[in-house]
Amino acid sequence: MAVLETYRQKRDFAKTREPKGSKGKKSGNSFVIQKHDATRLHYDLRLEMDGVMKSWAVTRGPSLLPAEKRLAVHVEDHPIEYNAFEGTIPKGEYGGGTVIIWDKGYWTPVDDAATGYQKGHLEFELHGEKLHGRWHLVRMHRKPREKRENWLLIKSDDDAARKAGAPDILEERPESVTTGRVIADVAGEEPGWSSKTGKITKQKRQAAPRKTSTAKVDSVELDPSTLKGAKTAPLPRFVEPTLATLSPKPPAGDRWIHEIKFDGYRLQAHVQAGKVKFFTRTGLDWTAKFGKELAAAFQGLPMGKGIIDGELIVETPSGASDFSALQAALSSDDSSRFRFYAFDLLYLDGYDLKSAPLIERKLLLQQLVGADGGLIRYSDHFEEEGHLVLSHACRLSLEGIVSKQRDAHYRSGRGKTWIKSKCASRQEFVIGGFTPSSTSRKAIGSLVLGVYAGDKLEHVGRVGTGFTTSSAEELFHTLNGLRAQDSPFAEKLNALESRNIRFVRPDRVAEVEFRGWTADGSLRHASFRGLREDKIATEVVRETRKMTATAKQPKSTIALTHPDRIYWPDTGVTKEGLADYYTEVWPRIQPFVTDRPLALLRGPSGIDGQLFFQKHAWKGLNAHIELVKDPKDKAGEPLISIKDLDGLIALVQSAVLEIHPWGSTLANWERPDMIIMDLDPGPDVAWQRVIDAALETRDRLKQAGLASFVKTSGGKGLHVVAPLEPKTPWPTVKAFTKAIADAMASDDPDRYVATVTKSKRQGKILIDYLRNQRGATAVAPYSTRARSGAPVSMPLAWNELDLSIGPAYFTVGNAVTRLDALASDPWKDFRKAARPLPSVKPGGKVR
Repeated sequence: MAVLETYRQKRDFAKTREPKGSKGKKSGNSFVIQKHDATRLHYDLRLEMDGVMKSWAVTRGPSLLPAEKRLAVHVEDHPIEYNAFEGTIPKGEYGGGTVIIWDKGYWTPVDDAATGYQKGHLEFELHGEKLHGRWHLVRMHRKPREKRENWLLIKSDDDAARKAGAPDILEERPESVTTGRVIADVAGEEPGWSSKTGKITKQKRQAAPRKTSTAKVDSVELDPSTLKGAKTAPLPRFVEPTLATLSPKPPAGDRWIHEIKFDGYRLQAHVQAGKVKFFTRTGLDWTAKFGKELAAAFQGLPMGKGIIDGELIVETPSGASDFSALQAALSSDDSSRFRFYAFDLLYLDGYDLKSAPLIERKLLLQQLVGADGGLIRYSDHFEEEGHLVLSHACRLSLEGIVSKQRDAHYRSGRGKTWIKSKCASRQEFVIGGFTPSSTSRKAIGSLVLGVYAGDKLEHVGRVGTGFTTSSAEELFHTLNGLRAQDSPFAEKLNALESRNIRFVRPDRVAEVEFRGWTADGSLRHASFRGLREDKIATEVVRETRKMTATAKQPKSTIALTHPDRIYWPDTGVTKEGLADYYTEVWPRIQPFVTDRPLALLRGPSGIDGQLFFQKHAWKGLNAHIELVKDPKDKAGEPLISIKDLDGLIALVQSAVLEIHPWGSTLANWERPDMIIMDLDPGPDVAWQRVIDAALETRDRLKQAGLASFVKTSGGKGLHVVAPLEPKTPWPTVKAFTKAIADAMASDDPDRYVATVTKSKRQGKILIDYLRNQRGATAVAPYSTRARSGAPVSMPLAWNELDLSIGPAYFTVGNAVTRLDALASDPWKDFRKAARPLPSVKPGGKVR
């Protein structure tokens, strides 16, 4: 029987949104446990082997008690794509019920996996978000006429095991590790639909009117005739939009209001007699691109005829708009993530409003749209000085702001009544060619870019990161159909510039973010954001009048092999993109990662492949990665360390996705120069409570005489870090941090826990002090994390702690924008603030 045939025979894929899937070409080491509320509640354990997910239905779920043996019924192999399935399976279908992703990560067999599986005894380690340590799957002897193949799932007695009477991990952590939802949150969704992973088929979807605050709006007098300058007129087919003029800084004065600049598609929504059309800034009719929900939302507005100007976006989990995410949603036909931000009202029920003052148009628009936070949202504005609004936007890594004259009429074309100020250099470029991928035969490796000066196309360099796996393949297919024999650039490219290029007709436009210009006029550290199908190639010119080279950057001598290898498939961060990021942040990360023992998380195939921690040397170790001997383990294998930027980029070349240094240096192994309090929230803990915990930890350290600094973890919580004078040995430092954690847990046991096994984590924050012992590590400031979105651990100022910045808000894609916007480094005085560690009384109290 063919691979996955049994899986497919049991399912009708016209009725269930489960993935049909295929056998993987390569075998990785992923695992997933899906909590499945079907006829009976059970947990499906799946281990990736031979390109599929070997699967067992664990009837009572995994137990952390070694004495408990849980029945695990071997079921059919599942496709690897099933690892992302969370939602409902229709009643009457095989496995009908609710599914959430209870745990996921990677697994490592203790011995040969194929042999163990065949013999019926798999011994392995789990590296998940909930489950860790060593486990056994043991096949039971099959009884006569018994159809099921029964195995037992057993937890080894190790540090990750629990003792009798300890909390049950299934009750302690009932939520999905992907969405945070519990079974009840998903069970109410229509069969075949998940708001996170799937959608109802178009045939079954009913486009319901948008649930707006219509009742409230109906009570407001929506009379466009009252606006000064409003004129009776027929509804125009299209209004050429107002375009903003780029400025290095926003205008000053109370004549101006300021809005956040969105990172999406500018759209003009036309409503007439219940019909809705969407036009791009150039007048293209894109109504069919956006599905029925967006049109239904506009049909639900209390107006007969109207034109609304706005931006269609997709928001990241942090709340910021992201053009790459919008492109991905359009490519996958996923309209569930669309949001339309309305910022101007041009026509309403027989009245042309373009000659009315902007502020009055916006007031009427706000009343029309309402404030319920649905699919259509009102784009609010700020009255503060423009430079303050821009500074705040940039520190949040947003694209920038648009400043508008509050009393201006709506004038088509580019003018001076709208001024845009950007946080990062970003513009459209014409695609003049591409280079093939070095890792795939049907994907691009980079795009060759240009801008028009008159009728001549000027070459400005390449962009080689920012491509997801799918977008790299789609671009290859698209551009291969535009191949041209001759170069479209006005000047002949030199040998280096023209290497491996396949020229194309210059018809397509790419949006690219970049860090500046090199001395010879090429883009520096560019990242692809998406194709701009709404822009005309011949209109793409250099946005800045004068091109000046940016400040000289540190350079590495490390040559990257396969620079287009994608490490973060969901955001398109490649090996080259990761190297660019670390080069940009090198002056800031350097003191935290050099001349220290390092533990590394490596992922040669990216975050979706096998991940493993590495403390010792591997085959083919780059010469710029140092090997150091632990003074207390001279007979053991040497540890890893780096000394300079070449060492850091050598780690990138070696697929290091996370950097976890010791809290002490090679010069003083036994006396740490910092302590780290890791605030790890359990399920259902509000982010404000994590912030409050960080502030309380800061205050307790301050009472002990220590200054402290804060950073996001890039995962779920916050790290409070205090610099020390390296005079105190590890055991004393650990005792001090334990006293702090124990005191917080004792003073407020409903909010904090200091030891996982002492109390249930549900609704509490773990004050993890165990990072502060010899050999323990914590993720470095500015280090990337091997998680979706390519988040980084970002240092913050204490006054930046608020609900707008979550634990994984900053990423490889937006971190440098933030750093460029900072007036000063919030951690610049970290070393100067070092103090001796206070002593601890015998009872555990800090003196």
